[in-house]
Amino acid sequence: MAERLISQADAFHKALHAWYDAYHRLLPWRDMPSLYKTVVSEFMLQQTQVDTVLPYFEKWMLRWPDFQALAQATEEEVVKAWEGLGYYNRARNLYRLACLVAEMPEPPKTADGWIVLPGVGPYTAAAIASIACGDPVAVVDGNVIRVLTRLVADDRMFKDNGTAVKAMDPLAQALVSPVFPGDHNQAMMELGATICYRLKPLCTMCPVVNFCAGAADGDPERFPRFLPRITERVFLKRLWLIHDGKLLLRQHGAAAKRLSGMYELPLAEPLVAILLDEDIVAKKRRAISNQQIEETIYQCRWMPVMEKVIAKDPELRWVQLSDLGGITLSGPHRRWVNELLARGVGEEM
Repeated sequence: MAERLISQADAFHKALHAWYDAYHRLLPWRDMPSLYKTVVSEFMLQQTQVDTVLPYFEKWMLRWPDFQALAQATEEEVVKAWEGLGYYNRARNLYRLACLVAEMPEPPKTADGWIVLPGVGPYTAAAIASIACGDPVAVVDGNVIRVLTRLVADDRMFKDNGTAVKAMDPLAQALVSPVFPGDHNQAMMELGATICYRLKPLCTMCPVVNFCAGAADGDPERFPRFLPRITERVFLKRLWLIHDGKLLLRQHGAAAKRLSGMYELPLAEPLVAILLDEDIVAKKRRAISNQQIEETIYQCRWMPVMEKVIAKDPELRWVQLSDLGGITLSGPHRRWVNELLARGVGEEM
């Protein structure tokens, strides 16, 4: 199947690129594209949906329009501007990359040149180099895996996404357009994002359906095939404690890596030993990777004995309610704090 598709590459490119030229989404990093816009958008789009990224990208470009401007910021300012996008090491790495690129005589022009910079893996290196520099190297992400496995009806069972990337990379590289690699890669990703859905793909609207073995078989949803993921359930108990116009928070230290320097509501233990259902003010659920996390937030009455426990923990901080807007809370915790404050929960109990 793969050999047949590769032999039809010219016709495949023509159909795919004509569709992309006519129907691609109008996104701000595609409007007057630049190397810097490509780099920022690729960092923001890692693990994050386009709709979530859009308002962040617009504000980012107004504040830091190029590598030099970003390099003159502080890491704290950059992470604060990233608040709500999650995976904060992306922000730190983007800042470090900008500092390095700003000092270079000229930026890298190939995927091999980009991959040595902070936060740049094979996918990001290929995306930046092909879109902004014309390097004929293919990108392989979840959307591209889905498109490719359906095009050739690849029936292999993959352990995880990383395994699928390695397996499908040779086909992606063989199929990439040598003349328009950036448009080709964006078209493949666009196809997966807007037509070749995981469930109920829009095959009747697909520009390359005539090349698709999965569609011809009548069951494109069967591809790609992955082993079932083992899901871990995590239960956390957090405190909501306001005293003297201040909210108790935990500021993570350097050991936290991903959340280094960021604030979150503290875990209940060891501050409070007994928690009652009647004190629950919110229950929140979220998923991170293979974890399903349920976090229960308890409001707590201030007791002087707590001060001894707080004093022994250098990460616990009292933050004035009026200063909450100036600190960097992790995205979910910012939403929870705003919600509970709006409800007036725990005000000077």
